[in-house]
Amino acid sequence: MPDKNTAPFALLHRDGADHVEVLDGEVITVERLTDIPLEPGRPVLAVVPYRQIAERGFDCVDDGAPLECLVISDRRTLPLSDFPAGELRVSGGRFDLSDEEYGAVVEDVLRDEIGHGEGANFVIHRVFEASVDGDPVAAARAAFGRLLAQEQGTYWTFLVHTGTRTLVGATPERHVSVNDGIVMMNPISGTFRHGSGELLDFLRDPKEVEELYMVLDEELKMMATVAEHGGQVAGPYLKQMAHLTHTEYLLAGRGTLDVREVLRETMFAPTVTGSPIENACRVIARHERRGRGYYAGVLALMSAGPDGSQTLDAPILIRTAEITPQGTLRVPVGATLVRHSTAAGEVAETHTKAAGVLAALGAATIAVRTEPAPPAGPEELRVLAARNVDLARFWLDSREPGALAVPALAGRSAVIVDGEDTFTAMLAHQLKALGLAVSVVPWSAPVPETDLLVVGPGPGDPSDAGSPKMTAMRELVAARLAAGRPLFTVCLGQQILALRLGLSLLRRDAPYQGLAREVDLFGTVRRVGFYSSFAAVSEISSIDSGYGRVEIARDPVDGAVHALRGASFAGVQFHPESVLSRDGIDVLRELLPPLFADVVSPLANG
Repeated sequence: MPDKNTAPFALLHRDGADHVEVLDGEVITVERLTDIPLEPGRPVLAVVPYRQIAERGFDCVDDGAPLECLVISDRRTLPLSDFPAGELRVSGGRFDLSDEEYGAVVEDVLRDEIGHGEGANFVIHRVFEASVDGDPVAAARAAFGRLLAQEQGTYWTFLVHTGTRTLVGATPERHVSVNDGIVMMNPISGTFRHGSGELLDFLRDPKEVEELYMVLDEELKMMATVAEHGGQVAGPYLKQMAHLTHTEYLLAGRGTLDVREVLRETMFAPTVTGSPIENACRVIARHERRGRGYYAGVLALMSAGPDGSQTLDAPILIRTAEITPQGTLRVPVGATLVRHSTAAGEVAETHTKAAGVLAALGAATIAVRTEPAPPAGPEELRVLAARNVDLARFWLDSREPGALAVPALAGRSAVIVDGEDTFTAMLAHQLKALGLAVSVVPWSAPVPETDLLVVGPGPGDPSDAGSPKMTAMRELVAARLAAGRPLFTVCLGQQILALRLGLSLLRRDAPYQGLAREVDLFGTVRRVGFYSSFAAVSEISSIDSGYGRVEIARDPVDGAVHALRGASFAGVQFHPESVLSRDGIDVLRELLPPLFADVVSPLANG
């Protein structure tokens, strides 16, 4: 129950505002996002814990953190000057996991998860714990004032007191917002500590570049689910804060879903989980083995108008301190693990993030250097802008409806089988742009009748005989081949197709996760993006199979198969839907129409 001595309230400062919003009301606890009350004239601020990810059927360690909602009865604004900076008196302080323990987890994830094809990147957290002297709410107010005075580049600076907990922080990252039917997301990744080197070196660092690309892809998957035509990409931009500089993109699209459904379908940001997100949740549960509380969750300010319109503004709960009524201070921080990561580097990043939060709060117990944000001159901005040169224009440019339609595909249907990677939502938008009517089904569901079956991507070892998912997808591919009906496969689906055609499979020495390459596809050089740890191999460029002649586009060095095609089937090891695949839409326009060469068009008599 809320503390009787301090009624529930929230203080919010949003980017660019000259005032603080003060919210008062009653706190209620609900079980699910759909239970959040949303009535005209009664906005709600929901404090959403990480454990709500279970609503999507994803794994998590259930720590019982409640979904609390401040049902707002009074809303006013006050000038910034009403919130002076104060000091937070903190005693003690250490991470719940030592550097050695956290470094060992990092090495385990790099070897056993990324190295075995379980995903492209994963975020593993640790928690800095200390004690606050004096009244916790008064300490949080002092910290809020200090954040207003000294932090910069924040999306929200906030203090939320529910009675059972107090959260205070300055988060740089919008997770998702909805206003006037426009859905926006804001992937941020890459961390440069001011004074640690040259900004230009950071902007050129392959690890930092690829890390941002991967979270951009993952949030495009989410936008493809909640926006009618997917998300359009703007950026990249620099996000400069008091102690750190990040890089970011902005995604926008038009949608009509209830804002609670938008929130549900986007739980939670890949910048605090990983990708693909469903398997990232499994990896987090396996390796963290404890709950996350509110770390990686969101604050969600929602409202409804009398005309049925809704708004949502939901920043991610990072750069946030939680203070209990007993005075325990918790500052969770995480590092994004990718194929270039090292244990020492990720340990250092968590120290940097924790130190930055504590220094901003005026409670630094870890040594931290305070340096001004480095200037971004013409060369830095040129290097940043150059990141888009080889990205897919499909996601960066606007276009007229039907501009990419292919006559041979008009009026036909496609069903995409999702192997637990929502890249399938992005692929659906591309196929719709080509003129197909598209639906997506999970691998465990019945597959409806369709003109084109697309067996899509997903994590895991395709040769795993004990996996129900792999068994189901192998049976789908075998049945479609036997029927001689149009089949297209992507990544995991491609590996399953290759095995069925008699090719062997290898596990790459170094994972191809978030990697863009130029490859020769049947005589044309294409730049495409890979997310895989396995690949089929072939020593020759064509074979005779039980399903006819198969052409193979292969790497001349190691024989890895990039793509293959036959009379009624084709497959690609890369992701044509990825933002990394500059030529992805052109590959689809080339490979799909021939699959229907011997099939009568449904429009032939129309």
